[in-house]
Amino acid sequence: MTTSPRFTFSDDQEALRDSVRRFLAAESPSAYVRERWEADDGVTDEVWRHLVDLGWTGLLVPEAQGGLGLGLVDLVVVQEEMGRVPFPGPYFSSAVLATLAAVRLGLTDRTPRLAAECTGTVALDELGHGDPVDRVRTRASRKSGRWRLSGLKPVVLDGHRADWVLVAARTQEGLGTFLVERPDAELVPTWDGGRKVARLVLDDTPAQPVGPDGDHTATWRRVADDASVALCAELVGGMEQAHHLAVEYAKTRVQFGRPIAAFQVIKHKAVDMLHRLELSRVGSHYAAWASDADEPVRVEAVAMAKGYVPEAAVAVTGECIQIHGGVGFTWDCDAHLFYRRAKQDDLLLGYQGWARRRLADEVLGAAP
Repeated sequence: MTTSPRFTFSDDQEALRDSVRRFLAAESPSAYVRERWEADDGVTDEVWRHLVDLGWTGLLVPEAQGGLGLGLVDLVVVQEEMGRVPFPGPYFSSAVLATLAAVRLGLTDRTPRLAAECTGTVALDELGHGDPVDRVRTRASRKSGRWRLSGLKPVVLDGHRADWVLVAARTQEGLGTFLVERPDAELVPTWDGGRKVARLVLDDTPAQPVGPDGDHTATWRRVADDASVALCAELVGGMEQAHHLAVEYAKTRVQFGRPIAAFQVIKHKAVDMLHRLELSRVGSHYAAWASDADEPVRVEAVAMAKGYVPEAAVAVTGECIQIHGGVGFTWDCDAHLFYRRAKQDDLLLGYQGWARRRLADEVLGAAP
């Protein structure tokens, strides 16, 4: 992506987009997505192996550690295409969230394996509202020379199948990071069956401290910020497909002797959907570029994206259901898949209301 206001993608990034789109069209059609909703694992071993072979699981892993060494802007391209499906499985939890954390924490023994042979995840979110980092209450204490964790992590993405999990927990020095191998997490039902969620109860659980010495608060906040941008990009893809589904259906659904696309109210809905989609697209791209470039406005850009995009996605995917009418509420229509993904993404890594308050604090705090 260039640094000009146009925010155009490079030829390599557009080629990446084409490759991801073709792969998902062949390997993850609607029938496959629905099938994985009913399974405990969000993805089949065959499809995941293809992702590994293509290098996309190591997109954020440095080249020296066996990855592609790309940045958040490149990830946005992949996430948008996965949102258009919406793709099931642990790509976000492992290739995005766990990888972001492992790279930021300097876990060079884990990142090559994330790119090639295993899946990881992160246990950050806890009960409550507001900043997902500030509301961590899980405690880490040292007993008989070993670290042990106590607390509840109610939302651990793909925690029931991950090879390991990085747990954010409080210590006497502040916020620390601990590695738990083969977490004993319980799969729980959620809005979005394509993105599995597990509940991890930590009851004096043995864990290994990882990362640099000192407080990891700033590291975890950056990980949450970059992962939030990736979620926003996924929602942009979902909105794009929901808008396409709604428009195509409106062209073919005949009521009172003419396609419903001819009615003014449907036209208004479609235009409002497109308006929200394009604002979300620009905001997500800008936030990704600001993060890769470490711009001073990075936090503001992330807060703007997380405060606007999930809310817009819920509205756009909801309108897609409305334009479909009665059939839009049925299991056979794909519209609900995008609505469910939007509703769940909205709650991950801090609700939209907290992001807007964070943006206000950033802007007003900078005012003279």
